[in-house]
Amino acid sequence: MAESVYKVIELVGTSKESWEKAATAAVTRAGKSLRDLRVAEVVQLDLQLDAKGKVEAYRAKLKVSFKFEG
Repeated sequence: MAESVYKVIELVGTSKESWEKAATAAVTRAGKSLRDLRVAEVVQLDLQLDAKGKVEAYRAKLKVSFKFEG
């Protein structure tokens, strides 16, 4: 088996509806410019609040890996 190397980057996705949609948004956008995505790990979830404490957005921070070429 040949050795492989993977690069890991951090992304933050946002959604007005849910953490799941925030994570999906990050992975979907990354897939448009990165090839061979392998793993996405959610490392942090948080909320963006307005001045009255109402939830404005869900945020998901992910570590995403893809095969390193070159």
